Amino acid sequence: MASDSYIQQWTQRPVREILAGMVGTFALIPEVIAFSYIAGVSPAVSLFASFVISVSIAIFGGRPGMISGAAGSVALVLAPLVHAHGLQYMLLATLMAGGLQVIFGLLRLHSLMRFVSSEVRTGFVNALAILIFSAQVPQMLGVSWQTHLLIIIGLVIIYLLPRLSKAIPSPLICIIVLTAITIIHPMPVRTIADLGALPTGLPQFTLPQLPLNAETLTITFPYALAVAAVGLLESLMTASVVDDLTDTHGTPQRECTGLGISNIFVGLFGGIAGCGMIGQTVGNLRYGGRGRLSTFTAGAFLLLLMVVLHPWVARVPVAALVAIMIMVSVSTFAWGSLKDLFHHPKLTSLVMLVTVGVVVLTHNLAAGVLVGVLLSGLFFAWHTARLVQVRSTEEHDILTYHIQGQIFFASADLMADAMTYTTHAHRVTLDLSHARFWDITAVQALEKIVEKFRKHGKEVTVCGLDHAQHGILTEQSDEKAFTI
Repeated sequence: MASDSYIQQWTQRPVREILAGMVGTFALIPEVIAFSYIAGVSPAVSLFASFVISVSIAIFGGRPGMISGAAGSVALVLAPLVHAHGLQYMLLATLMAGGLQVIFGLLRLHSLMRFVSSEVRTGFVNALAILIFSAQVPQMLGVSWQTHLLIIIGLVIIYLLPRLSKAIPSPLICIIVLTAITIIHPMPVRTIADLGALPTGLPQFTLPQLPLNAETLTITFPYALAVAAVGLLESLMTASVVDDLTDTHGTPQRECTGLGISNIFVGLFGGIAGCGMIGQTVGNLRYGGRGRLSTFTAGAFLLLLMVVLHPWVARVPVAALVAIMIMVSVSTFAWGSLKDLFHHPKLTSLVMLVTVGVVVLTHNLAAGVLVGVLLSGLFFAWHTARLVQVRSTEEHDILTYHIQGQIFFASADLMADAMTYTTHAHRVTLDLSHARFWDITAVQALEKIVEKFRKHGKEVTVCGLDHAQHGILTEQSDEKAFTI
């Protein structure tokens, strides 16, 4: 990226960028605080993280206009680690995840996103929505009737207010109204203060207070790897949304390394790992944020509000967060995918359902995506193998096999099974003009076919061996094995 282009991403339309970033801050506040109790950490941990990520990703990221913060997907991954081992292990996992993301970016592993099919992405989003909603269920059980009433009021505000005006995000109005109700009429409901302390100053540099031994790394590394994978997946998906909405292109590799650097900073300042946030990013774009200044403003203004207004934020009822998270889960779920189950190919729908099932059962978003990708690859290989065709013609004592399609490990046996070695013809021709050999399994299958025909006393000729198309044959096979 040219330096003048980078500078322009900071200086274009500064007033609009700052205003869009401030609106993005108000969209960040309720969800970031809500995600903190999903992860089992104090609001300060998530708020510091969102401040650091926004500022850092604005500088080092590759997709201008994208809002990043302490997202629900990462919170869900780290929640079991926090509950089982505590905050220090989470900080170490955040540092390790950031390092892994930098390595992934340097190795250009972002290109693996091409192998994540649409149905796997849909399954990822649907599973994320289900996990976010399920995390709210404990907050609605065994609580006072006032809590249930506040949740209902909050949902009414969130869904009905945008029909009247969208000038201020409805989740923010939800927080203000429900907080005012509980202040005017005190009632037995939990507040944010019950979740943990809010920040009253700038984040402080810190290091995980843990022994760096094999046991610690064994506990932490699986979570770090999952956070790195899930964070990159959601960030790159968010970046692709920005690309589509703005008809521009970011730099995926830089986004990977930028997110990794940001998460390292987050871990060093006592925060929880984060990634791109689709909802906040779309909101930023809607209000005119296209450059890096809007992303920077979203984080800087967030810290300012939290430090100045933390006594009021502490009085926000948890019911408001539950209502917001219900809205987030409902809006995150791809409801159209339910209808698509009856219209899309069955295997495509199965991949989506399996992805959702694995994530919901394991509470591991990375595991679900991995299983979905593997299943997609398996179905693709099976479908491609079925397209292989082998037909034979016999003329003047010459039996010719016309092989057509993609020959690889899944289809090599189909090619071999189509051969008749006891034919009466004395000469056999294998026509490969319309076939493509992809791996050693396919080459070895061809060599075995030639060898078996020769054992039966046949003269074998292989034609159509174009080096540009079948380079693997000429490189890996014994050239004396074929008569061309």
